[in-house]
Amino acid sequence: MKGISKTVWILSVVSLFTDVASEMLYPVMPVYLKSIGFSVVFIGVLEGLAEATAGLSKGYFGKLSDVTGKRMPFVQIGYLLSSLSRPLMAMFTYPLWIFFVRTTDRLGKGVRTAARDAILSDEATKETKGKIFGLHRSMDTFGAVLGPLAALAYLYYFPGDYINLFYFAFIPGILAVAASFLLKDKPKKTVEIRKPIGFLTFMNYWNTAPAQYRKLLLGLLAFTLFNSSDVFLLLKAKESGLDDLMVIAIYVFYNLIYAVFALPAGLLADKFSLKSVYIFGLFLFAIVYFGMSVSTNLYFTLFLFFVYGLYSAATEGISKAWISNIADKKDTATAIVLYTGLQSIFTLLASSVTGVIWYNYGGFEAFIISASMTVLIAFYIVFKVAKPNH
Repeated sequence: MKGISKTVWILSVVSLFTDVASEMLYPVMPVYLKSIGFSVVFIGVLEGLAEATAGLSKGYFGKLSDVTGKRMPFVQIGYLLSSLSRPLMAMFTYPLWIFFVRTTDRLGKGVRTAARDAILSDEATKETKGKIFGLHRSMDTFGAVLGPLAALAYLYYFPGDYINLFYFAFIPGILAVAASFLLKDKPKKTVEIRKPIGFLTFMNYWNTAPAQYRKLLLGLLAFTLFNSSDVFLLLKAKESGLDDLMVIAIYVFYNLIYAVFALPAGLLADKFSLKSVYIFGLFLFAIVYFGMSVSTNLYFTLFLFFVYGLYSAATEGISKAWISNIADKKDTATAIVLYTGLQSIFTLLASSVTGVIWYNYGGFEAFIISASMTVLIAFYIVFKVAKPNH
């Protein structure tokens, strides 16, 4: 494909293999943890700790990547940590060991994410950011389609054999690591770090960032506060009358739509503007949440998950491309991880608040609030955030 470098293709393949490995385990992780004695509360604590680790470490390692000028070592070490964690999860069932290994998996994500996104940005021009990030999201999300399908096929023939599934997931993971070693940093002047990088040093970027970046970040994080975990959508789908198999199938269907449309969404963003496509995505999100609040029909629910896939395609990669066009090139990783790091924390808050609203008032109210606030945030971005420069 014209304008897409070998480096971008390799990174996209690496992400595809990694997501195959991680998403193979996604549908069975809660069941496995329960089978070894984890309560629902401990599962929640485990996931919360893991995501917080990923969010905060993204910021630290992203800043370190910018300061040192190195990208590839962070990418390679990050993918290696995540790949090694999967077979380790099955070796022992002690709670502290599980906490350690799950956190190691998320730490790997934190180490690699900012450096990888900075590489993607460096490999693109302002006019091709949407295409580059869209292709990467598409390949990454195809892994989220293939992974659950592989897990379902495996468990069909070997029902309940979760332990070996963790070992099986190591195969695509290690292929991703091997592919990452085909990448090399471009020659750059060696940078000497004169003072230690603090764990939260990346937060200082807010003070020196362009005004448009700060306005955009406020809008993105405000949306994140009302964009809770997809688990709530799946729970609502189950309440609508879908059985467990259909819930997994609809999750795979959503990822397939996301994967298919991520690249076209990026191309549209390059042609019109990143802002226009992102705003369109927010309105799609609102439609889904308004619809899910009242959905009791299988076909309507399926339609809404189709629209939800379009929303993800129009926002996930686009937001990072938009940020990278605003920030100075030397600060690309830091600018992205200030967003993604805080996004991880805000997502935890969003899921907690949605859970409290659902518990006290019901799913209808929780979805209506999220949809309504998203519309207001979309108008804030329309009027307060300028289009990126292309």
